[in-house]
Amino acid sequence: MEFLNERVLKSIFLPGGVMLLVAVLVLGTHLIPLPENGVTFFYYAVIIAGGLLAWRFHSTRVLFSVVVLLLAHHAIEFLANGKGIASGPGRIAFESVALLLPLNFIFLTFLPERSSEGRVLFWFLLLVFFESVFVAATARPDQPVPGFLHFLLLRTYHTRVPQPAVFVFIAAIIFLLVRLVQFHKAIDSGMLWSLAAAWLGLQAGGVGKIGTAYFGAAAFMLASSIIENSYSLAYQDELTGLHSRRKFNDALLRLKAPYTVAVVDIDHFKSVNDTYGHDTGDQVLRLVASRLGRVGGGGEAFRVGGEEFTILFPNKYARDVTDYLELLRINIENSSFRVRSGEERRKAARDKERRAAKANVKGRVRSLPTPAALMLSVTVSMGIAESQPRLDIEEVIQHADKALYRAKHSGRNRIEISTLERKPAGRKKKVVST
Repeated sequence: MEFLNERVLKSIFLPGGVMLLVAVLVLGTHLIPLPENGVTFFYYAVIIAGGLLAWRFHSTRVLFSVVVLLLAHHAIEFLANGKGIASGPGRIAFESVALLLPLNFIFLTFLPERSSEGRVLFWFLLLVFFESVFVAATARPDQPVPGFLHFLLLRTYHTRVPQPAVFVFIAAIIFLLVRLVQFHKAIDSGMLWSLAAAWLGLQAGGVGKIGTAYFGAAAFMLASSIIENSYSLAYQDELTGLHSRRKFNDALLRLKAPYTVAVVDIDHFKSVNDTYGHDTGDQVLRLVASRLGRVGGGGEAFRVGGEEFTILFPNKYARDVTDYLELLRINIENSSFRVRSGEERRKAARDKERRAAKANVKGRVRSLPTPAALMLSVTVSMGIAESQPRLDIEEVIQHADKALYRAKHSGRNRIEISTLERKPAGRKKKVVST
């Protein structure tokens, strides 16, 4: 299925899913003896490291998520007071935290990833204050457990975490998973697997060596998501989701003959920008990139600048990838999207002006008049070159660029193969060899 491609699966399971699997193997099977002092040190070390990393990289969601994990764990530990969570204030605190923790993660998902606004901090502190009062009030000594915390929805299903909290956990995990599939953000992945680790920590009792270790693992996943996010920003193009120019340069260093390089350029892209505005231009880039990311034949697509893309085919000759590129060209030609009408665009511009005025941003937001709503499609031109014994990679790319130049000047929406390659057999009608 299209939404379960390799990129989506990697964004879901790496690295958080692997970390959680390791934590379960270590903590659930007792393969490695864990001293209590070592677990406590690990817990506080990752909490501090996660908080510092989040503060340094201005990651509001991770910073607040780490704080929520710390407060949740210490609320159970403090109110249990060494007596466990079987009954009394410890039990009430445990059930309250189990219900509130996933709700907090859902709330934090809606916060901006990078924000220095005082009002965001204000609302978070206000939320934490009311939740602390709620937990303290419900967990008073000799206070009966509130019925809404532990009533049974399925009488055949029993777990240490009360059923209302289990269903809220499930809803939160599904919500985070949908966001992750939709946006492929490392922070969403970290929050998803962190919440799963926190649930396992609550299943282990929330306190004690195993519970503390799981909460530490949850904080560790949040901290690692910042590192993963920084890697994505460096090696992934933020607009299109394809590999960036830096990743392309690294890939060239590892590339060994034989290989084929395909240079792709969007036809008349400047006209699209001038006619419909840069928002529509961004839509075009994302549309084309989504098709390039699914190219067959073992190709790996990169955005190297503007409307220019490059596809590398390791261990492939030009004749091996021509059909895949022709299919790609056709798919792009047959794809289209709706361009917003002039009134919709003017309304968006007015909204943007109002937001800029509220933020005291100087300047004017330009409103672009456009025709009525229509469906827009674009085409691409491609140039192909394969490795040659006497050429280095930069020269091969130059030959691919020359082939692209010929494609542009021969009518566009076509594929040209470098004159250094022999004529491939059985090529499509649009594929031209010179």
